[in-house]
Amino acid sequence: NKKLYNEEERIGMRFLFASDSFKGTITSEQSIRLLTEAANKVFPGCETAGVPVADGGEGTVEAVVEATRGSWRRLMVHGPLMEEAEGFYGVFHGDSAVIEMAAASGLPMVPAEKRNPLHTTTYGTGELIRDALEQGLRKLSIAIGGSATNDGGMGAMRALGIRFLDAEGKELMGFGSDLAKVADIDVSGLNPAVKEAQITVMCDVTNPLTGPDGATYTFGKQKGGTPEILDELETGMKNYAAVMQDRLGIDVENQPGAGAAGGLGAALCGFLHATLKSGIDTVLDLIDFDRLLEGTDLVVTGEGRIDWQSAFGKVPSGIGQRCKARGIPAVALVGGMGQEAEKIFEFGIESIFPTINGAMDIKEACDRAEELYADAAERMFRMIRIGMEIKSREF
Repeated sequence: NKKLYNEEERIGMRFLFASDSFKGTITSEQSIRLLTEAANKVFPGCETAGVPVADGGEGTVEAVVEATRGSWRRLMVHGPLMEEAEGFYGVFHGDSAVIEMAAASGLPMVPAEKRNPLHTTTYGTGELIRDALEQGLRKLSIAIGGSATNDGGMGAMRALGIRFLDAEGKELMGFGSDLAKVADIDVSGLNPAVKEAQITVMCDVTNPLTGPDGATYTFGKQKGGTPEILDELETGMKNYAAVMQDRLGIDVENQPGAGAAGGLGAALCGFLHATLKSGIDTVLDLIDFDRLLEGTDLVVTGEGRIDWQSAFGKVPSGIGQRCKARGIPAVALVGGMGQEAEKIFEFGIESIFPTINGAMDIKEACDRAEELYADAAERMFRMIRIGMEIKSREF
């Protein structure tokens, strides 16, 4: 047998590394470094490139700022309980901002004993949007996962100048408990810069605003809602939707995605005319991922745990589909595999390589995460090299 895999072929290989973080262990940047080291060990002289990626959830701002060489803007805002908190967003390309609502209205900002969606607000998220507009930024991408709120987005809209009034004409603060009290909505004070803005909402859920699959009953429990609280919020949300329809002609109650982030999706679309878009697709567009694919022979992606859910709006599926459309093979290096992980094969991922190499508990796997990742990366590239040698063999 003649071995045709030579040094020239090694130098000609170009790899692109685009992995999500492994929460609590491997960051996207670490994965790029470890994959680069392993690739050069197995394919001396190869060309590599790496870009941090996120799916519109935690880490989205960091990934976009890093990939676009943007900058951070930090400012004091009001948290979910109207407490003072430091918020942030990313600025890039001179006219664009990427915002995570979790940075101002996220569930981890509320102590477990204080979690009650009747008493939380998205006001701080509105402050981030307002500040971006005041900075002259007109292209806004907003990630709305991980909220502590169920206020229909009233708090955020109030920060942008919209007034929600009760039956006596008094302005409401915009907490979840105010949903049932809304009798009128005054949009005359809406920040005028909104009309100049192009707003994209990163959203991967299709839940409507109300009903059994709506914002309250689907997501309210994890935010501290008891059955009684959820019933109260649902009644309030129906009232809120009715007032939006009756007073302003805004019908978003059954719009897919309106129930995202406790109804913030409805407010962003209804009042700000935002467009809902897949989180991973938005991120890949922002970092110009398709351009990075040019001339690439193989893409390596991954996440902490891959299972059936990974096929729906997660980093591996988003990257896999972009690669599949261009005939570029992609593989996933992951922390672990769960139920029906093989579904990802339908979305452009050709193979899965777990980092775990023996029986161990989660703590050991986390403690040894970098070591295990580096070892798995080398094994993966060795397997790829074997495949290349088999293909090039003359019989």
